[in-house]
Amino acid sequence: MKLNFDFIKRIKSLCFFFFSLLFFLYQINTHITEAIAMDQYKKEFVTEELRLKVPAQYKEVWLETEKLIWDPWLSSQVGFLGRQLFWDKEKEEALILVNWESEKLWKSIPMSEVNTVQEKFENNVKTALKVSENPFVLIYEGVLDKQV
Repeated sequence: MKLNFDFIKRIKSLCFFFFSLLFFLYQINTHITEAIAMDQYKKEFVTEELRLKVPAQYKEVWLETEKLIWDPWLSSQVGFLGRQLFWDKEKEEALILVNWESEKLWKSIPMSEVNTVQEKFENNVKTALKVSENPFVLIYEGVLDKQV
């Protein structure tokens, strides 16, 4: 009788162990099943493209001011994934590519806030260069959608 009782007790313990194990394994996999499919993510990912006139003699000031003004502000925005700065020596033009999780998140930022940051950027540039106008003229603004 005691042997039978020990056997039942061990089966109960074993069943409890397997149910607990299944429960914990299921919890780990729920994050995977709830994740956005990669092809859906690619459809939402968007890149803002900006082209500016950046004269060679002002290139360093442009880079420093971008880092000082735009980097901290962009980093605090929901949906911001990062950005890249390029400079074409021959054309004396800058290419700025700003990556966003989605166009919806990007466009949800109020233009008044963007204009305030742009004004701060321009004032900083004018002070650093001792000029009355911002020498970094916007040439082009567009949107790039990620392809496969």
